[in-house]
Amino acid sequence: MKVKRFFARTMAEALKQVSEQMGPDAVILSNRRVDGGVEIVTALDYDENMARQRLGDQAQEATNGSRLAEMQADQHRRLEDELGRSRDRIREVREKRAAQGGGYAGTSFPAVQEVVGSGFDDQDPAPVRSGEAYSDELAQMRAEIRSLKDLMQGGKPEPEVPAANAVQQRLAERLQEFGLGSDLAGSISRRHKAGRLEDGWKQSLKMLCTGVRTSRIEWLDQGGVFALVGPTGSGKTTTIGKLAARYVLRHGADSVALVTTDRYRVAAHEQLFVFGRILNVPVRVVDESHGLDDILDELSDRHLVLIDTAGLTSADKGYQEQLAELARSHHNVKTHLVVSATSQPRIMKSVWHCYKMANLAGCVMTKIDEALTLGESLGFVMETGLPVAYYTDGQKIPEDLHHAEAVPLVRLAVDRLKTLQKQQAVAEGA
Repeated sequence: MKVKRFFARTMAEALKQVSEQMGPDAVILSNRRVDGGVEIVTALDYDENMARQRLGDQAQEATNGSRLAEMQADQHRRLEDELGRSRDRIREVREKRAAQGGGYAGTSFPAVQEVVGSGFDDQDPAPVRSGEAYSDELAQMRAEIRSLKDLMQGGKPEPEVPAANAVQQRLAERLQEFGLGSDLAGSISRRHKAGRLEDGWKQSLKMLCTGVRTSRIEWLDQGGVFALVGPTGSGKTTTIGKLAARYVLRHGADSVALVTTDRYRVAAHEQLFVFGRILNVPVRVVDESHGLDDILDELSDRHLVLIDTAGLTSADKGYQEQLAELARSHHNVKTHLVVSATSQPRIMKSVWHCYKMANLAGCVMTKIDEALTLGESLGFVMETGLPVAYYTDGQKIPEDLHHAEAVPLVRLAVDRLKTLQKQQAVAEGA
């Protein structure tokens, strides 16, 4: 499905552009008046099922085909605008570098290609030189542009450059079976210049361990204000319950508090209040009478404050309000994205783009136990650069909450791949 936006002074001129560039089979998703004329969003090979898949959880709000088409058009506008902003930032960085008298040496996508496979060492990285800092910044922006393009094109990756040899090709295939996307798998496999497949596999796993960032200090020991954001059903409230329960077991209930900003849904606070009663910790609700900063001022004596948020999409009325409230708080709110390991990679990227305006400090991976493979989640955190603070692998509170470390996460992903391969072998044998 190809989606494109057209601008013109009049509707007749816009329709003429559509006819010339898209042909007679184009479907008009939306049209509206804008400054200087009209805007039309059209699609070729439009398919409602594909549109619902691209929209993810947001598609549940589409009660008819017309509303679905409008939401598809809105998503395309947002992604196109974000793509334009990313390109502007790249241009600004290049101009700034040129003004300082330095040239730019481009880096390849994704940034993890430049990671040296240093094994499982936990040594601090070497200081980054000035030119490398610019290259890293541009590489991150290019990765963002690539993910935006993938989303706009329906998640279809660009044709991969052929592997240099048969071992690289087989290694790329194994990494894709592991769960990595074709671009990332190809990038890592091409680092293996020569040697046996197993040597390349071990080297690739070391690169994954190096590329997956994690938080070295646990929230429970560090203390502070932490907010969890993400779509409905990702596991935010349950994760907060696990964190609070673990803290109470270690340090008692006197220095922890729970806050929710979800005043948009009926009975949205019930589960959090249940946790509060069981753990004997206070629960505060942000509403019209009690702002977030007012409540955090009241709870300033607490060592740990956990904030639950509403799982709103960008189409919801309170979406911008909720994220802006977190971003502009005068308290140091460390916002983390909650990502379900069962989500498709394209959905993960879409969620990241949706919530990154909240100044994300990291992420929490949930539902690890329900995912067939974990490479999708590891690839996501490598491409976005989000440090993983915790992951969850069940409903038990607080046993199924784990502080994230790169090496155990990669080992868990390898074990999950082996289990999947055994199941497939049994199925084929049957």
